[in-house]
Amino acid sequence: MNIGDVVNERARANGRPLDGVRILAAEQMQALPFATQLLARLGADVVKVEHPDGGESGRGAHPALTDPAGRRVGATFLRNNLGKRSITLDLKHPRGREAFLALAPRFDVVCENFKAGTMERLGLGFDAVAAAHPTVVYLSVSGFGNHMEPWGDSPYQAWPAYASIVEAMSGIYEYRREPGRRPRANPVGAFGDISAALFGTVGLLAALRQRDRTGTAQRVDVAMLDAVVAMTDIVVNFWSMGVRGTIEDEVRAVIDTVPASDGHVVVQVGRLHQYRALAGLLDRPEWLDDPRLADHAGWAEHFDALVRPALEAWAKARTRQDAAEALGRAGLAAGPCLTAAEVAADPHLDARSMLVAIPRPDGVGEPVLVPGNPVKLAGVAEGPETRPPWLGEHTDEVLAAELGLTAAELADLRADRVIG
Repeated sequence: MNIGDVVNERARANGRPLDGVRILAAEQMQALPFATQLLARLGADVVKVEHPDGGESGRGAHPALTDPAGRRVGATFLRNNLGKRSITLDLKHPRGREAFLALAPRFDVVCENFKAGTMERLGLGFDAVAAAHPTVVYLSVSGFGNHMEPWGDSPYQAWPAYASIVEAMSGIYEYRREPGRRPRANPVGAFGDISAALFGTVGLLAALRQRDRTGTAQRVDVAMLDAVVAMTDIVVNFWSMGVRGTIEDEVRAVIDTVPASDGHVVVQVGRLHQYRALAGLLDRPEWLDDPRLADHAGWAEHFDALVRPALEAWAKARTRQDAAEALGRAGLAAGPCLTAAEVAADPHLDARSMLVAIPRPDGVGEPVLVPGNPVKLAGVAEGPETRPPWLGEHTDEVLAAELGLTAAELADLRADRVIG
């Protein structure tokens, strides 16, 4: 056994920080499932509640594979449900509602990410669950938040929302819009979803601590729009300080890509000493005495005319990797623009276990890759990761163990279409 194996064995013996925390999640797509997957990776037992007819909407995403029963399993679901168990319950059915409320006291956390007010209409909102489970931590994630004092209701509360909707409403699309072109929607994937998931995770962990201190139920409400506004903080902050131009005008920085011999490299130059370091790297000492380049504004204004041609000529004689390393040695932040295939083979990600391979059950040899856990804790072992659950895979197991239901009672619920 090598030293790495010894360290890992000791870490496994230490357990994980959320061992013993149990989460009942009525969730869909990504804004909550990303959060509960992160919590599962940190040790929580997550039981996912899905509708018997097709499961949560993330299973219908594209692209998709087929599970052993021949059902679609979409990429959104595969990315966000490692380490969970799936049960099916029709929460609109009175018996489904009854089962959910009976399950709730067996868990530390109940969470949901339906449109605001949905769980209340089903009789499964915070008040109903807290009546059955007086020490519950109840997390809701929605586009615009649920009614909660002293904040009241959002004027958009009834609106359905995906990541792109709240991203647009944060102002960042207009802020980043190129002159003469329409705003680009959803430029970086599920930014709006994952922002909300991270704030939801922080809120849930804080609420668990508060519950342990007070012994009373705690409610956490996260609006996706709030989360994205927090992440795109420069939009209103710079506007309030009188700035009306582009981001490049505001920060007086050069943040751009330049072509190398085998692709592009991105470089960020934002401080005067960095501009001077760039002049030294490119062997352009005359720039240091050029009055047009005496300050940040001048560098930004004259970058395309004076600096870019020299930088591009220098970079084109090098590979992306060589250019990035040389810029780094000069004290300048830079990195290669990688393709998806290059990201999949990146040695940094491999060293930090940041890509998880999920074997496919449909005969395709290559596994599905999903991001690993970016939270690294000293003395805490990672994994092993378990694949996302097939729809309702753990229904009988969970309901029998938690509620003591017999095979005959499960069959009766199945015949009544309460479970799948």
